[in-house]
Amino acid sequence: MRFETLGNRANPAVLFFHAMGVTGASSEPVAKWLQEKYFCVLPTATVYCAGQKYAGKADEVRQVEEFLREQGAQRLALIVASSIGADLAMAFLTRTRLPVQYVFFDGGQFAQIGRGTRRAMTPFLYLAIKSLYWSKGGTLRKIMWCGDEAIKPYFIAAGKALTYGSLRRQMADSLEDRPFPPLPEEMQRRVYFEFGSAEEHFKYRGAVMKAYPQGNFPVFEGYNHMQYQIRDPKGFAAMLRALMEQGALPEPPALKA
Repeated sequence: MRFETLGNRANPAVLFFHAMGVTGASSEPVAKWLQEKYFCVLPTATVYCAGQKYAGKADEVRQVEEFLREQGAQRLALIVASSIGADLAMAFLTRTRLPVQYVFFDGGQFAQIGRGTRRAMTPFLYLAIKSLYWSKGGTLRKIMWCGDEAIKPYFIAAGKALTYGSLRRQMADSLEDRPFPPLPEEMQRRVYFEFGSAEEHFKYRGAVMKAYPQGNFPVFEGYNHMQYQIRDPKGFAAMLRALMEQGALPEPPALKA
């Protein structure tokens, strides 16, 4: 993995897990609005790091925990996980010994997909992500979940370092067709599973609600996948600050015409 930090390490820590096909720097636009009061940690998954070999979620969790320990983090005020980053964030949440105050999943891809299907998806995903690098982002609107120009540089950077072997290993132990890992009821009450009403991943919401009945399930009405944080990082950061400082989310945003 590679790690980027923003803010003073003496402040409460906020840990970001990024989406598929982008680097950890994709969380910078949001983290920049939090760095004055929070220590923001932005890891880039090993699968998108040149010269590194993805070994598995357990190894990713280990790397994150070691880095946080090196930085002197004693607790996490918030975990923010986007798209497939939710899969790794959940593994971290269920294994870490660090106290975690709140968790916010933005369009968490809580898919439970059979091994054979994941294996078949890998060539398409590899070509899709690499093509963004080869075309300097020209194929973005044709093949990926988000066509916003603001996210393009992070797709290009991720595609440059991606290898087929690392992506294959990542898909082998991600989005597994197993029951969701258990969370204590008290922890569930501090976890927010958000979906945009217009995104394809909205279909996973019912299964997640059933697995974590004490959780919180806000809906960004009219928004597509991760669209709010990409188009309004300042507003998204303000919402996260309200959660950390007031213990509740403000009214979820609705897409304005």
